[in-house]
Amino acid sequence: MSKEIQKITEQSSKYRHLEKMSTQELLKNINAEDQLVPLAVQREIQSIEDVVEVIVKQIQKGGKLFYIGAGTSGRLGILDASECPPTFGVPAELVNGLIAGGDKAIRKAVEHAEDDTKQAWRDLEAHHIQKEDVVIGIAASGTTPYVVGGLEACQSKGIITGCIVCNPHSPISKVSDFPVEVIVGPEFVTGSSRMKAGTAQKLVLNMITTSVMIKLGRVKDNKMVDMQLSNAKLKKRGRLLISEALGVSEEKAAELLKTHGSVRKAIEHETHQ
Repeated sequence: MSKEIQKITEQSSKYRHLEKMSTQELLKNINAEDQLVPLAVQREIQSIEDVVEVIVKQIQKGGKLFYIGAGTSGRLGILDASECPPTFGVPAELVNGLIAGGDKAIRKAVEHAEDDTKQAWRDLEAHHIQKEDVVIGIAASGTTPYVVGGLEACQSKGIITGCIVCNPHSPISKVSDFPVEVIVGPEFVTGSSRMKAGTAQKLVLNMITTSVMIKLGRVKDNKMVDMQLSNAKLKKRGRLLISEALGVSEEKAAELLKTHGSVRKAIEHETHQ
């Protein structure tokens, strides 16, 4: 890259002498900056819609969704992917989060891992990437070599790419078929992109997978009817969903849940009686 792009994410904070602020001043100012994030996301609704539509189309063709990122961005992708099976009852391999440095980088930074332009493709290959899949690169700066290299490799092989970045016209956007550029401005602490940029990425990830799963029929009315009943809290939630949907007691709902094994099956069976 011969010419360095303008990195809004690296621009100096508009606040000075943070160490002199009271705790309340710190909190109020951080909160004031946080309130700018959903407005920045709102400006990208059309781009997010385009991403959602293509993911739905590819999954219906047998494809999967991959996130690739480093540091905070990689961790956010892993978080979003890991929450899809319990929330929507989909197979664990349908949505995948990959981070530079591998699983150990989820907890601790792995030195220089994000600088390897070839590793993302190797990671994708290890997860059996195929032409029907969609790969979304996540990077606040839009310059992370791990992500740039991964998306370049995908494009060269005809795999659909997208990105979530917080700088305009970045190298990652240039190798994305469906870029989402959420420009949140300088961080409260200069360059600390775990703050507004991270929040923006989390909001967009929530929007993408929630909308995709709804479009794939994984929500009925406004209920998580396919959620995994993996603990007492979720089993109770399942009973309440059945009780509300069918107008029966929670005790009856518990019987139906035990009989049918899922909220969806219980509701559909009783509805079609």
